[in-house]
Amino acid sequence: MNNGIQLTHNDKTFGMLAHLSALAGFVIPFGNIIGPLLVWLIKKEGGGWIDRQGRESLNFQITVFIFVIISGILTAVFIGYLLLALAAAFSFVMVIIASVKVYDGQDFRYPFCIRFLN
Repeated sequence: MNNGIQLTHNDKTFGMLAHLSALAGFVIPFGNIIGPLLVWLIKKEGGGWIDRQGRESLNFQITVFIFVIISGILTAVFIGYLLLALAAAFSFVMVIIASVKVYDGQDFRYPFCIRFLN
């Protein structure tokens, strides 16, 4: 699904890093957005593949961030704690799946993702 373009090892690696760098958010505040943003800004000019994967990762992480803010507000009525746990688990699993698929040379689109960057 990469439109028949021959991807280099470098393309696949940086495409994967655009997704994997989001895991920094589990350690560093806003790392889930800063990591993919840095990879995307540094490598987006290198080709369409890395640009697409960087935008997809950023879109998903911004969507997750919005969901986390809403869940945080809902902790006042306790359902937010469950939603925060679900958001963390879903984000972690989807980032791993995306990273593996992208490293295999497949385009990946996250489900339930608002596409802020087209």
